[in-house]
Amino acid sequence: MTIIVASFAVLMAEPARATVYTFTDISGVTHFTNVPSDPRYAGMTRAPYRVSAYKPVKTSSGYPIASDRYALLVEKAAREHSLDQALLQAMIATESGFDPHAVSRKGAVGLMQLMPETARRYGVRNLYDPAENIQGGAKYLHDLMRKFNNDLSLTLAAYNAGEDAIVQYGNRIPPYRETLQYVPRVLTLYRQYQRNVR
Repeated sequence: MTIIVASFAVLMAEPARATVYTFTDISGVTHFTNVPSDPRYAGMTRAPYRVSAYKPVKTSSGYPIASDRYALLVEKAAREHSLDQALLQAMIATESGFDPHAVSRKGAVGLMQLMPETARRYGVRNLYDPAENIQGGAKYLHDLMRKFNNDLSLTLAAYNAGEDAIVQYGNRIPPYRETLQYVPRVLTLYRQYQRNVR
């Protein structure tokens, strides 16, 4: 046990000498290694957790105003993957507050908070690149919409909690506090942004 801990400490202390790989299995367990033995492992760019540094302007209701900073990228991804532009904006606002460098405690990265395994699945090489991150998130969202028969609430719950969690709870929103807060927040922002998207 001491050897494993010591080895992990050395690995984290010397990032230039080793790449850390990770994947999350169907049970929700995240695995880390510097010697990937499974094709599900994806390279991980290590970054300290931090709250979004980008402070979006908020309306009187407390919800952030959609950022024009990534409007063209959002519009392109929405068009290419048959999604509503306002929905992508709502997800980015909820996921990262429009901060392309946001990193969650669970290791989700970028504007659409992609996990390394999901990013790898959708061909995203640089999780911090806004164009790649939005494209990867949009592709994933499109696939989830198809899988859950265009049920937006289930799709959003799957994006937040994982596809397997939805199936596990009989194609219902799982009773996770974060997910139960996430879905209505995205839907509220979605309605708000729909009024503003021309």
